[in-house]
Amino acid sequence: MILSLKEYKNKVLGCWMGKNIGGTLGAPFECKRGVYDIDFYTQDLGGEPLPNDDLDLQLVWLNAVEKYGRGVNASILGEYWHSYIVPNWAEYGAGKNNMRMGLVPPLSGYVNNNYRDSCGAFIRSEIWACLAPGHPEIAVKYAYEDAIVDHSYEGVYGEVFFAAIQSSAFVEKDKYKLIDIGLSYIPEDCGIAKAVKCVIECYKSGLDWKEARKKLLNEVPGSFGMLIGYVDREPEQDVPAGRMGYDAPSNVGIAILGWLYGEDDFGRSLCIAAGCGEDSDCTAATLGAILGIIKGYDSIPEKWIKPLGNTIKTISLNLGDAGIIVPKTVDELTDRVIRLTPVFLGSQFCDTVNSKNGYSIYTLEPSELACHPVRINAYNSYRFEDVLKQQPFGVKYTFPIFDVVVDYCEAPMVKEGVPKKFKLKIKNKLWMQQWLEIKWYLPEGWLISPSNNIGLSLEQYHGNNGKTEAEFELTPLGLNKPKYDLVVAISSQGRHTKGLIPIVLING
Repeated sequence: MILSLKEYKNKVLGCWMGKNIGGTLGAPFECKRGVYDIDFYTQDLGGEPLPNDDLDLQLVWLNAVEKYGRGVNASILGEYWHSYIVPNWAEYGAGKNNMRMGLVPPLSGYVNNNYRDSCGAFIRSEIWACLAPGHPEIAVKYAYEDAIVDHSYEGVYGEVFFAAIQSSAFVEKDKYKLIDIGLSYIPEDCGIAKAVKCVIECYKSGLDWKEARKKLLNEVPGSFGMLIGYVDREPEQDVPAGRMGYDAPSNVGIAILGWLYGEDDFGRSLCIAAGCGEDSDCTAATLGAILGIIKGYDSIPEKWIKPLGNTIKTISLNLGDAGIIVPKTVDELTDRVIRLTPVFLGSQFCDTVNSKNGYSIYTLEPSELACHPVRINAYNSYRFEDVLKQQPFGVKYTFPIFDVVVDYCEAPMVKEGVPKKFKLKIKNKLWMQQWLEIKWYLPEGWLISPSNNIGLSLEQYHGNNGKTEAEFELTPLGLNKPKYDLVVAISSQGRHTKGLIPIVLING
């Protein structure tokens, strides 16, 4: 399919306006557990939206992509967290604290992080969908890199799920097909999938939205409505409190609930999502973005736009230090995204030469949007599920002639005299064999098996990218520091590239 620049811009603008509208509508009910019957904004806005981290975090990612393009990854996004994102609450704080210790994504999203399954990642999916319209297979790769900075498991699945839906929504409008596409990119037995299927079943069985909300919160109990107590009402006796931080499944479910029960009415859909409480600014904002993409800016009722105007308000960003330029309006944000897209997608998917009215985007056909194995040669297929399985202990490093995944196998903790396993998974990027030397640089007295310096053949079969693995067992001795920094050096005979990989271990 071909997406014209005019249609694409209308949908991107709709995305960000829908995000702003939903976040503002839902903000008064955030962290509240209960049912709220609303039909419009409940606060006097004075022509401006409320600030919301759901949107302003993505303004930082915009700056990262403008500098690094398709090369942006979890490590780069992690550094942008340190420099430009202020909050230290919940998963944001856990991720930043881990990175301060030297733990890189996805370890940073997992270690000592009670909120790894929470909502802070799925609220950031839109930037990747807008940069890869009609290409969910691309959007989910970057959504994964984003999410693993401060989340694991359900927190990651939530962002992947919505990135797939939102990217596909540029070329597909049917809500059930879009939901199925989103589900195809995440494990079928995960909490997110369970929540979504619960809501669909409730809707199709004839339950009203309030009954569906209650069944959902019993099916996948969350904690978000418990965060600051029962603000203005008695506790709901038949709605359980979930494990602290396990909030992505229930809130993803609420966004889908608003979508189904709103029955294609923009305002009603957002009001139902916000009226379910919990992480209401996130659920309504995400749903607003989805509907904004499907419908386009031109189809959003003026009554929802006028109270907000075009302004973007931020709450989470470091605006004092130089380094990023933050869009001040939805129009400016949209213009910067659409200027990036040809470079981000590349000439394979974006025609900047033959288009008379700006560039055109070549998207997947609707039948191709769902996740499926892609054959890369006679022997191997690429499966996105393999990427998801790398977290939370597999750290990827990319070099010009090979890629490496360092599998910690478990949390990066060590104890005196207790062996710890590592796996190095190396993929050849050349169409020729390589002979690799792997050398470990260890603290004095530590033991390693089979050796701290080994040779390894990286094969290259005809028509097949070569792969190899090596397994090591470290035994730490003489522990007297809280943290240890190791290095693995991988070099290829006859090549100047040397892959230096830092390994950080915590004395646990």
